[in-house]
Amino acid sequence: MIIAGTEIKPGEQKHIEIPVAKLYTDTNISIPVLITRAKRPGPTVFVSAAVHGDELNGIEIIRRLTRSPSFKITKGCLIAVPMVNIYGVLNQSRYMPDRRDLNRCFPGSEKGSLAGRLAHIFLTEIVAHCDYGIDLHTGAIHRSNLPQIRANLKDPETKLLAEAFGVPVLLNADLRDGSLREAAVDNNTKILLYEAGEALRFDELSIQSGVKGILKVLSHLGMVKKRRSTKKPHRTLPITVRGYAHLPAA
Repeated sequence: MIIAGTEIKPGEQKHIEIPVAKLYTDTNISIPVLITRAKRPGPTVFVSAAVHGDELNGIEIIRRLTRSPSFKITKGCLIAVPMVNIYGVLNQSRYMPDRRDLNRCFPGSEKGSLAGRLAHIFLTEIVAHCDYGIDLHTGAIHRSNLPQIRANLKDPETKLLAEAFGVPVLLNADLRDGSLREAAVDNNTKILLYEAGEALRFDELSIQSGVKGILKVLSHLGMVKKRRSTKKPHRTLPITVRGYAHLPAA
């Protein structure tokens, strides 16, 4: 496997930086990536966060995931990308500096806008290698979302992955034009979108649920050892979203 010109051999773990652009100060801007490749062949999975730069829970989820005692990849390869929209993270903003929503700019292009170029880099350097993906999000500012998985539940394999994640609510969500989910599906990559908590806030419940859910999916795929648990699994509730009710208080 070669990512951004760096070869990752079986049994290796490497931290690499994918070059994106430069600031006006001549400071390099790059996407940090941690690749963990087992000696045994198996599926390749990406876990990404901060496609929207103000959504912080996913960054902490990936930090804890990669430091967890259970994070021992025995088969396949995991590609962890804690900050996709590095500009948004630096500016504490949902959007790119050109005011575009990165999650509406996929698949992007090599010679497009700043957002389009970043989308193209992420798609070609990361998603193109992967069989599966988990994209981590939160609600908007001052709107905290219950931990949930959004995915194409009409696809049997994707539904099994969503159920394996183990959060109470599964939303059967249509693909949005220009989204990472849509681009991943076009790449034949099965993808889950985990959404929990709110922007610009760390939420412990959302973070713990995210770490546990990712490990459960990796266990389902045979990439990590199954953990024994005496707790009963969560009952999942599949829902098809047809609209939202807005209330004056909650």
